[in-house]
Parts: sequence; structure tokens; C-alpha cells
Amino acid sequence: MKKGQVYEGVVERVDFPNLGKVSIAGEEKRLVVKNVIPGQRVQVVCQKVRDEQAKGRLLEVLQHSPLETRKPVCSIFPACGGCMYQTMSYDSQLDMKEQQVKDILNQVVDGDYLFEGILPSPKKFAYRNKMEFSFGDDHKDGPLTLGLHKKSSTYDILTADDCKLAHIDMTDVLTCVLAYFQEKKVGYYKKMQHTGFLRHLLLRRGENTGDLLVNLVTTGQEEHDLKPLVDRLLALPLEGRIVGVIHILNDALSDVVQCDAMELLFGRAYLMERLLGLSFKITPFSFFQPNTKGAEIIYRKVQEYLGDVQGQVVYDLFSGTGTISQVLAKKARKVYGIEIVEEAVLAARENAKENGLDNCIFIAGDVFEQLEEILEKPDVLVLDPPRDGIHPKALPKIINIGCDRIVYVSCKVTSLARDLEGLQAAGYRVEKLCLVDQFCHTVHIECVTLLTRSEATQ
Repeated sequence: MKKGQVYEGVVERVDFPNLGKVSIAGEEKRLVVKNVIPGQRVQVVCQKVRDEQAKGRLLEVLQHSPLETRKPVCSIFPACGGCMYQTMSYDSQLDMKEQQVKDILNQVVDGDYLFEGILPSPKKFAYRNKMEFSFGDDHKDGPLTLGLHKKSSTYDILTADDCKLAHIDMTDVLTCVLAYFQEKKVGYYKKMQHTGFLRHLLLRRGENTGDLLVNLVTTGQEEHDLKPLVDRLLALPLEGRIVGVIHILNDALSDVVQCDAMELLFGRAYLMERLLGLSFKITPFSFFQPNTKGAEIIYRKVQEYLGDVQGQVVYDLFSGTGTISQVLAKKARKVYGIEIVEEAVLAARENAKENGLDNCIFIAGDVFEQLEEILEKPDVLVLDPPRDGIHPKALPKIINIGCDRIVYVSCKVTSLARDLEGLQAAGYRVEKLCLVDQFCHTVHIECVTLLTRSEATQ
């Protein structure tokens, strides 16, 4: 197998995350190629050859997979990087994701554990309550676009005006905003030259309330009257209602959405959402699970795994806007939530007050630093870290707390596998685990794991 050579082969399987293994006739090595589906016959180019494996790039799908039983539901599939598996039947997606997780965890989990399978998302499309769209063009010097990146592209943006992962209210807003700036001939921010105005459109929508928060992210390099845009947005015939329009200034060189300054153009700077009988205030940058109906399944599973927390103290680490904390606080004696994003902590405190919960204490700061500051020790722990998992410095402190039961919620199984090795080395064992498909048609999957301490460790 040679670098630069073009090959044809069949995708044997796809490993997490989005790593297709392509077998080539007459070759011992298998090419690792992204953006493929098991069973496809593909044309690929070899990009790198190593002792154990070779890496390649997909050039063309020559023959569809038997698993591809549906036609694409949007106009920019498969070029768009927003979702990967929409032409597969949903059952086939679930089967593949379940096997991917088992293949990884069975290599690291000590002893037997109860694998409870995968729970489907209640909604297969229009399930996302948050969409982050980018301004750009889909080819160099092309017309203004607003949407999602092309697969494996840093620069090319495809207009996602019929994205099926987002609610139609969101795509209607996208279409309105794009048309407005095309008419005004306003340009987008070019990352290499560090010039331009338009950067992102961040949309958040309450699944159970219909509240819609519109956040336009730009640089401060130009000044434009945005009132006519607000008037157009408020005139849209939406299923829900726009409760706030915000202009966010971001002059950072990186492409990360952040806020240097904020101007409220209409309404309020937050939306309200309801989940499991509780109300939550969601601000532009506060963390909230992106699939509300899927989140409800996760939180019920967390409650089930923790068991009866009546009269107990709970630590909810990496607590975001305090959703899990408040769900558990309805029965627990006290819940401590620790979250590094201060905006999310402020929202969590307001949410708890709104829900009449006076037994929640939310602390802003790094988990590694804040664990030693709490004098009251917990009976049980909930871990819901970011995608990269628990920081290696924080894991020993979490272990030293000595809780007999830990429930770990993970959105990246490889990070979970790494952290499980450390937890098991400290005397914890995996009792049971289930998966929740929060992200239909994408490569992602959510894991909920129950760990207990052995008697010898106690």
C-alpha cells in the first residue's frame, strides 16, 4: 500500500468515532477512512502508511450499503458535516453504535457487568434545542452562506436552510438572517485575514416551551443598523416565539464562539425550558443537553442508578445549569453542584430559586480546586464531564472522596474508557451501563454508567 495511491474497497465496519475500516483486495492492511457506512463500496486515496494501519480519504461512494434504506432528507447530505448516518435505518444506527461502545468498553472493564443496551431518542429529527451556524461561503469568493461546515473542511460553509436536525423555527430564522445580509451585501469574517463582520448565528429553542433565543455573533470591525433585521425576525410566522434577539461581539482570532460584549436588541437574554416538572432559565452560553427529550431519559436513568437518595448528600460535578442537581434535589437532603462556567452557575442558582429548591448549592470553579472547599462529604456522586472526560488531576480527588456509588454520564465513550481504568484501579467496579441515543444520525452516543466500591476498598 502506497501513499497517494487510489484504491477501491468495501467498508467492513465503522468504529467509534466515525472510523471506517476499508478492506482492499490483495492488501493485508485496512485503510482507516472517515465518513463512510458499513457495506459501502468506496474509492479512497491512501494518505499515510504506518506499521499497523494506513489512513485514507474518501473520494467517492461507488456503491451504496445494504444498510442504506432511506433517501437523504436534506439538500446538503452527504457533503455536510452535521450528520453522518441519515440514509441508514434508525435501527441499524442503534445496532452499530451499541457494538462500537461494547467493543471499546469490553477491553477495559474488569469482570462482568450488566449491559442494558441502547435507548432510542424520542425524536429522530428536529431534536436539537441548540444550533451553532457559521457565516462563510461554500467555495472561494462565492456568495454569502450561513450554515454548517462541509465534511473535513475548515473554511467551506454550506447553507443549512433545510437542516432536519433543527426545528423548522430555527431554519426559518436562518433563512431570514441570511437573506437580510445578502441584500445588504455585508461580508463574513475571514479567519486568515482577520477581517469582516459576520461570524455566527447561535440559536436556542425550548423544546417544551417554544421559546426561541436568537444570537447574532459578529466582530466589532463594522457598524450596521440591526433594527430592520429584528423587525423581520419578529414578523416571521413561527410555531414558537422569539423571546430575545442578542448582538454578541467577538473579536477573538480563533473560530470559537465567545462573548466580548453583548447588546440586547429585543426582549430578554434567556429562554425558559421545562424538564421533568422543573423550569430552567437558559442563557446564550450556558450548558444544557442539546436533545431535551433525550436528556429526560438520561436523568431518569441517573435517578434509577443512584437509587433512593432520600436524606442523602449528593455531589453533582460538572453540573452545568444544574439540571441533574435539581432533579435529584426533589428527594435528596442536599445537592452540591460544581461548574467552571460562571454564567451557568448563576443560571443554576436562579433556576433552583424559581423551582423552590433551597437544598441546592452551586459553586463556580474548577472541580479540581473546589472539591477540597466543601466540608460536607457526599453519600453519592454524579459525574457529567465535558467531552474530553475528567482531568487527570481531578480524578484522584474524586476517588479520595470515597463514595460507594458513582454515576458517570459521558458523551464520549473513549474518554469514559480512560477514566474507568483509573476508577477501577482505585477499587471501583462497573455494575451496569446503558446507552442513550441523544444524537440521531451522528457519530455520537451518550453513556450512563453505575460504579460501586468493593467492600475491600471500603
